[in-house]
Amino acid sequence: MERIQDTLDPFQGRFLVHGPPAEVVEGTWPGIMVLIEFPDLAAARAWYASAAYQEILQLRSDHIDGDVVLVEGVGPDYDPRERSAILRVQMTEGQV
Repeated sequence: MERIQDTLDPFQGRFLVHGPPAEVVEGTWPGIMVLIEFPDLAAARAWYASAAYQEILQLRSDHIDGDVVLVEGVGPDYDPRERSAILRVQMTEGQV
């Protein structure tokens, strides 16, 4: 953990969540969560592929059982109603 921030800095990565216990209010949760924000998906991919992160990756993977998932976030103007309308059209057209 002492080395992770140095791998994030060149890609403007920052921790949003770093392992506090979660309060599960629906379903089950198997453990802790780490959530790191990047300016965009390209920066997240570049960080993950970077020599600096790859050098320490095994330190995490050998000691922590978990998944790494890269996802595109939503912007401040995100409206779930608009997303719902798009999904409804896609479902009607058999695209989803």
